[in-house]
Amino acid sequence: MRTGTIVRAAALGTTALMLITGCGNGGTDTGGGTSPADADLTVVTGVYPLEWLAREIGGDTTAVVQLTEPGAEPHDLELTGRQIAEVDEADLVFYVEGLQPAVDEAVAQQASDSALNVADVVHLRPADPGAEDDHDHDHEHEHEEEGHDHGDHDPHFWLDVELMSEAAEALADRMAEAHPEGASTYRQEAERVTGELTDLGEEYERALSSCEHREVVVGHTAFTYLTDRYDLEQIGVSGVDPDTEPSPSQIAAITDVVKERDITTIFTEPLMPEATADTIAAETGAEVKVLDPLEGVTERSPGDDYPSIMRGNLEALSSALVCS
Repeated sequence: MRTGTIVRAAALGTTALMLITGCGNGGTDTGGGTSPADADLTVVTGVYPLEWLAREIGGDTTAVVQLTEPGAEPHDLELTGRQIAEVDEADLVFYVEGLQPAVDEAVAQQASDSALNVADVVHLRPADPGAEDDHDHDHEHEHEEEGHDHGDHDPHFWLDVELMSEAAEALADRMAEAHPEGASTYRQEAERVTGELTDLGEEYERALSSCEHREVVVGHTAFTYLTDRYDLEQIGVSGVDPDTEPSPSQIAAITDVVKERDITTIFTEPLMPEATADTIAAETGAEVKVLDPLEGVTERSPGDDYPSIMRGNLEALSSALVCS
């Protein structure tokens, strides 16, 4: 199975590559829905895909408190005193250890007995791709820790619908423990959600099974779970401070790679600056398209919720890779 994470230019026969990247600013509106005072159960989450699962499984009788404000960077979340109190008071804190250090700290100090860590219920990939020995690598890869530090594991499991199904089932079980009266409802809703995720995965399988290209060029290597699941090769250039403009030589390097491999599309993220990608596209004839890491819902997301954004990503991939 193909894989690819952060690819150094030397491994592609060129010089070092860099591209302005960001970790996908996002988040959803924390307002609306059932208030904790009126709810049977309160679930606190820190990143959008977990919020989506909690709302889908919990329904109208569950209050879901999302810690990341709209438009904020999930990885850099710093909690206010009020938010720390919300973590402390929640019936369940649903989080991914290593994704948001502030949430990790609050859980350790305030909610260790009421937390569900996704890392305890699904297999998270090592942040260092070299630690995965069960995959073939077409190039030498080097993990660079110059951007967001995700810890030892890649937290973006939600781009693999099978892992999302595992997380949904685990969440329903923990919600049932916290509120036994709602157990049958939580498990029924989890079954509905996993069915929807199964259908979504089958759509991906059908659409990506026969494509002229398998390379997915991204600035931020958040897509390993997705590309590995569907036998694609992720070519990422990340680890660069998003406020730092790449040099002309660095832009030329990635331009050469795109030309040499006949790559037709450069993917950016919803809030990633497009200037560099546009420059490369102008030099190579490649298109610039959005591939959403689904860390939040933004105005540029190809949908307004988890399923529609995943389908928007599939449409973008199918077009870029010329799939039949």
